[in-house]
Amino acid sequence: MKKFLLTPPIAFLIILAASALVSLAFSKLSFKPKKKSDEGGESYACGEDMYDHMAQPDYSNFFPFAFFFTLAHVGTLIIVTLPVATLKSFNIAVVYIIGIVVGLSILFRK
Repeated sequence: MKKFLLTPPIAFLIILAASALVSLAFSKLSFKPKKKSDEGGESYACGEDMYDHMAQPDYSNFFPFAFFFTLAHVGTLIIVTLPVATLKSFNIAVVYIIGIVVGLSILFRK
């Protein structure tokens, strides 16, 4: 009987039921306002009444940073996890290092 309870579908249903019970218990304890507010459906605009001039974020600095982060971390992860025993893994590491250098040179060209 113990092994039957540990099968993935049964364990999933047990966890699902337990989560539903915990959610139901905490929903009874949660704070609920006594009356609805008149301004409940209005979106918050940082205290401004007119928010038709919404801020438009500039991602021009984000993408180069994300590209650098990806090159540095994915390249490092691949190189570090290659096995050391063979010459073929050394060649793969050299290819990744060259790819990282080319990517960084493209990123930092001006």
